[in-house]
Formats: sequence, C-alpha cells, structure tokens
Amino acid sequence: MPRFKKKDLARPSLNYSRRGFRLKDGRLHLACGIVLTVVWSRQLPAAPSSVRLYRDALGHWYASFVVPARVEPLPATGRVIGIDWGVAQIATTTSDEHDLAHAGYGRKAAERLARYQRMMARRKPQPGQSASKGYREARRQAAKAHRKVARQRQDAARKWAKKVVRDHDVLAVEDFRPKCLAKTTMARKSADAAIGTIKAELIAMARKHRRDLRLVHPAHTTMDCARCGARAKHALPLSERTYTCTTCGAVSPRDKNSARVMLIRAGLAPAGADRVRPDRPPDSQAA
Repeated sequence: MPRFKKKDLARPSLNYSRRGFRLKDGRLHLACGIVLTVVWSRQLPAAPSSVRLYRDALGHWYASFVVPARVEPLPATGRVIGIDWGVAQIATTTSDEHDLAHAGYGRKAAERLARYQRMMARRKPQPGQSASKGYREARRQAAKAHRKVARQRQDAARKWAKKVVRDHDVLAVEDFRPKCLAKTTMARKSADAAIGTIKAELIAMARKHRRDLRLVHPAHTTMDCARCGARAKHALPLSERTYTCTTCGAVSPRDKNSARVMLIRAGLAPAGADRVRPDRPPDSQAA
C-alpha cells in the first residue's frame, strides 16, 4: 500500500503522467489549469513521458522530466582499464593518468557547516513554538553548504567518468558497496569520497556511450597476486600499502595490484588468470 508522506519528514513533491501535463511555448501546463514558467537547463532530447516537481531544502522548486535515454557511441580505442575503489585515493586504475584523488570537499566545508549548525542549536525553538528568523536563516545556510558539496562531488564524478569512458572500450570495475564502511572509523572520510555517486556516474556514462562495463566481485582482491594468481594466507592490514607476493616475488602498490586483479577476473588480461604464470606454460606448472 502507498504510504502517506508526513509534512515534517518529507519535502513536497508532485508526480504527473503524460495525461496530466503538457509543454507549450516553453511553459509547463499542469492539471487544474496550473501554468509554470520553467528555467530550462538544456533542451529535452525527446518528448517526456512524465514529470516530477519537488522542492529542495532551500525552498527551490525543480521539474524533473523522464525522457528516453539517448545513446551516443564513441569511437573505439582498443584500450581496457581496471578500477579499484579506496578511501585514501578514491579510484586507483591500471592507468596512472586516470587515477582519482580524494578532493575532500566535505572536509573543506566542515568548519563553515559547523558554524551554521551551532547557530541552529542556539536558536532551536521549543516544542510547540515556531522557529525564529535567525534559526530559519541558519538552517538555510547549512542546507546551502550541503548542496554546494553535493554538486562539487557530482561534477567531479561526471568529469572523471567521461574521461575514463572516452579513453577506454572495456572497464573492469570493483563492485564495491560503500555501506560496508558506514560503521567503521573511516565512515566520515568514505562518505566524503562519495564512492557510490562516482560509481553510479561511471555506470551511467558507460551505458550512454555503449562501453563494456564489467562489475567484479570485491572478495579477496587485495589478497590475490595479479602476476601469478596466488592468494595470500592472511588479509593485509590497511596500514600495509605495498603488496608482496610470496610465490612469485612480485612487488607493487597494493591498490595497483588490486586494479590489475580486476582485469584478470573480468577476463581482460589472460596472463596471470587461473593461477598461470605469464612466463610459464600451463603444462609445466601442472607437472
């Protein structure tokens, strides 16, 4: 059954299907004779099938149209890439020029946000009383700071995803779930990294430009050797940033080794797959 949204816990929103709205002369006509002037961010690529009107924390109204996805194929490059997610560095890839560093947008805005939150705490109204003008203004400034950080993360994610998709045909991406870090000591830094947002933008960009994106299960990716396929007997602690294989003696940065493991598991790097040394045929190892 549909659940009713409480006024104090949910922001107002309206959903209209094709029969409930129409576009005419750049204006949005809704049911019951409501006419709205829309500030268009870009032209719609096709006729919309539905529209959702919602209000954000700053009191601004937005109209979100649902249109068919437009595919824009890119020319083939013949290159593949493996991507491993992290916290110290958000994305470590098999290509050094496509690594994504941690920008720390939330950390930079923390001082300003804390000041607005202290202002809200001092002016917090008592139960049954209406909020003062100072409280509403502090709440608005805090929401504005949150929105700026969210837009910075999304903009950086889109630019990086477009660069990766433009330069590679096949992407082997770790299917990492950021929620597993929510209850650890790295919760704040992982939330500031916004791995989920970056991963979603990468998947959407690959689908838009018809790139082959393969999600790889993250289990034991830091324990496997990308050269010989051997697995370490014990999990590496987070403080150990260099991977050393006890079987073949390969030494490489931990995250770079994990990015190469993504390629192997996705079937993009035959050398090293199925525990086969690249410089030794399978028959000699079986013997």
